[in-house]
Amino acid sequence: MYNLVLKETVFMKDRFNHSNYLVRKQFFKIFGGAFHIYDPQDGLVFYVKQQAFKLKEDIRVYSSEDMTEEVLVIKARSRIDFSATYDVFDSISNETVGSFRRKGMKSILKDEWIILDQQEREVGLITEDSMLMAILRRFLSNLIPQTFVGTIGQHDVLTFKQRFNPFVQKIELDFSMDRQQLLDRRLGIAASVLLSAIEGRQD
Repeated sequence: MYNLVLKETVFMKDRFNHSNYLVRKQFFKIFGGAFHIYDPQDGLVFYVKQQAFKLKEDIRVYSSEDMTEEVLVIKARSRIDFSATYDVFDSISNETVGSFRRKGMKSILKDEWIILDQQEREVGLITEDSMLMAILRRFLSNLIPQTFVGTIGQHDVLTFKQRFNPFVQKIELDFSMDRQQLLDRRLGIAASVLLSAIEGRQD
């Protein structure tokens, strides 16, 4: 039994150790959306079913489509708020991983998210690629895919690039530049889910 639990724990950790992921979001206009997150070998490593019409966001990340094993929880501290803070919890270890806080006023023209560590210290930023592209997306065409860059200190730690598709949203998530492992991969995976779910509502 001990060896089985150990193997499952190691396997779960391996899910977070890839440098690249592909996030696919299938849209269901009435019932919310489903997220599939794949590793570089096209293996499913995470699954999310987002509920529609929730005033206070509560997103659950599972290890598979059967949703029997919860991996992460992303919870808003308050009801829908332009400057809301979202906490990320590890469902297996029962620990707080960190948080994301949206810069409300700045995000009117260009989206910015503050990365907070377990002690709620500001350690990094996730920002939309450029002011020009952000304005074009908002006022001319929402068909322009979004791109985000995550930084901790002066170091890039992730990129989040959308590929436009009217039915299936595909996002390339890249951690390969984070050679020092500055960003907790659990927080990085949560960021991809949160950006897909929250920012997608602008379209």
